[in-house]
Amino acid sequence: MTSKTDLDLKLLRTEGDINISPNRQTWQVGHLSAETKRMLAEDAECFLHQSMSTPCLNAMKGASGAWIEDVEGRRYLDFHGNNVHQIGFGHPRVTGAIKSLLDQFSFCTRRYTNEHAIRFAKKLTTLAPGDLNRVLFAPGGASAIGIALKLARTATGRFKTISLWDSFHGASLDAISVGGESVFRKNAGPLLPGCEHTPPPDPSHCPFRCGTSCSLACADYIEYMLEREGDVGAVIAETVRNVPVIPPPDYWKRIRAACDKHGALLILDEIPIGLGRTGKFFAFEHFDVIPDIVVLGKGLGGGIFPLAAMIAREHLNVAGECSLGHYTHEKNPVACAAGLATLEVIEEEKLVERAAKLGASTVEDLRRRLSPYPLVREVRGLGFLLGVEIGDNKGNAVDASERIMYSALRRGLNFKVSKGNVLTFAPPLNITEKELDQAWTIVEAAIQEIQNSPVPSANS
Repeated sequence: MTSKTDLDLKLLRTEGDINISPNRQTWQVGHLSAETKRMLAEDAECFLHQSMSTPCLNAMKGASGAWIEDVEGRRYLDFHGNNVHQIGFGHPRVTGAIKSLLDQFSFCTRRYTNEHAIRFAKKLTTLAPGDLNRVLFAPGGASAIGIALKLARTATGRFKTISLWDSFHGASLDAISVGGESVFRKNAGPLLPGCEHTPPPDPSHCPFRCGTSCSLACADYIEYMLEREGDVGAVIAETVRNVPVIPPPDYWKRIRAACDKHGALLILDEIPIGLGRTGKFFAFEHFDVIPDIVVLGKGLGGGIFPLAAMIAREHLNVAGECSLGHYTHEKNPVACAAGLATLEVIEEEKLVERAAKLGASTVEDLRRRLSPYPLVREVRGLGFLLGVEIGDNKGNAVDASERIMYSALRRGLNFKVSKGNVLTFAPPLNITEKELDQAWTIVEAAIQEIQNSPVPSANS
């Protein structure tokens, strides 16, 4: 009989690789030195405990390029990176831009502007298609999501939203209200009123029973909700779920048309997947639509500065009497210089084109390598946003996925598990082909090891 504790653990594990699972404890016993254990114990005494964070997995002492290093000197290719390392860790162009300002211009008081903020904003709007040419900066993605929600309310006079189950838009109260992951929403209510949710375009977990391919019934249902509610201010969603789950080509066109018909704004969250990761600078460019608002973050500060941006269309410049953001560090010159340098690196090193070309060949390479393994249910990806879904006939894919992750860690590859059973890879866009091959060799070896290990049935 399954206990309530077991059920709670299973639910948490469907959100990501958590810090209280038996597999993590087994890995730590065999791989952490006394010094690392001391640091983890002190960390656990200082920080509030929370799922997927403290108590922590390990302790780091450095990060450079595609690599991280722990305090014991072991190096790992980092295909997790919290999605901040599109240009790798510590890119000299970004660190140089930061160092050049630290001694002379470390802060800009909120009532003033500066050349670095202006140049950064202009660069973003130049890269954005259509009339996406109004910007606000924030210290993090969740804060930028909050700005977008406030702007939608101001512009439409409506407070209701439609968003997707399983989505993630940040950890603040407003962001988890429109988000759909239970590990963030649990025990946090009451949440914001008017936040309606609908299933994502994921055929393998579809309540509309699409089968192997999406029939767009989920998109039609959003239009149905818009019509029935009648007063929705915005549809907000991740353009491509970070698992990844890639919508059909017409999904966003249909929702864009429905929003236009019913007077709702379309807000697309590209905080982890923008900046070229999918093989386009903005992921929505794959779907031939332009949102009313797009939000960027994570790697926008070059993997160094916490920095996010909300970019809105010209007709939404309607809140001059309000303070939508007004964050203390909104126009911080050092952060903006880091952001501008990041955009220049992506553009000059042609990293968007590189992600598109190498990403496509990588998906084919992974499918070829992993096709002999029954544990592998599907390989999918868009650019350098890649996923390997694990499944078995014993109902134990979540445990197998975790074990694969820890096996890969032992071999020097760091990545995350999403939705409990999707190995999720986000390599830097400037990673070398040799490093890619090294990573996939590790993934195959880890899957082979777990494939050949006896895995008990989830019901045993």
